[in-house]
Amino acid sequence: MAYNFFPMIARMKYINRWGLMRNTQEENIQEHSHMVAVLAHALAVIQNRYYGGQVDPGAVAVAALYHDASEILTGDMPTPIKYDNPDIQRAYKDIEAVAERKLLSMLPEDLRADYDEVITIPDPEIRALVKAADKLSAYLKCVEELKAGNTEFRKAKEQTYAALCQNPIPALRYFMDHFLEGFELTLDELN
Repeated sequence: MAYNFFPMIARMKYINRWGLMRNTQEENIQEHSHMVAVLAHALAVIQNRYYGGQVDPGAVAVAALYHDASEILTGDMPTPIKYDNPDIQRAYKDIEAVAERKLLSMLPEDLRADYDEVITIPDPEIRALVKAADKLSAYLKCVEELKAGNTEFRKAKEQTYAALCQNPIPALRYFMDHFLEGFELTLDELN
């Protein structure tokens, strides 16, 4: 019997983000998930090193790779719509759960438990780090667009930064204090 989980995961590259915004550089959920994995791994390492965390950075990175996998089936719902109304937010969460179950059903039954935790992210500490990295990735996308002269992302940058500042995870604050500035620099300035 053939299983379609991995061919479906490979389709992440066809789902674009920021659908309501004019983009100078399109971003799909595969690219986004890679960056979220890099950032989530960094947050986990920082959390463990400086703040007494005990989370597995590898588990955090893998969960981040799959955190938007349900969007292969649902598409990417723009944030202003997804979070504007509690009824829409609840309905979308239900739709995401159905999509996650559908994806898991595309695996052999004896592998489903291995992928369930990376698709649904039940561990609250891992989920919090992935969510923080997801928001951080959105902020960095705004920075990139503004650097390219696209003022369409100005308000999104402000709102996303404010949300990041409200997040209580100390590793996120550390990352922001020590690494964010570099994302504003040009290649010549980074060298």
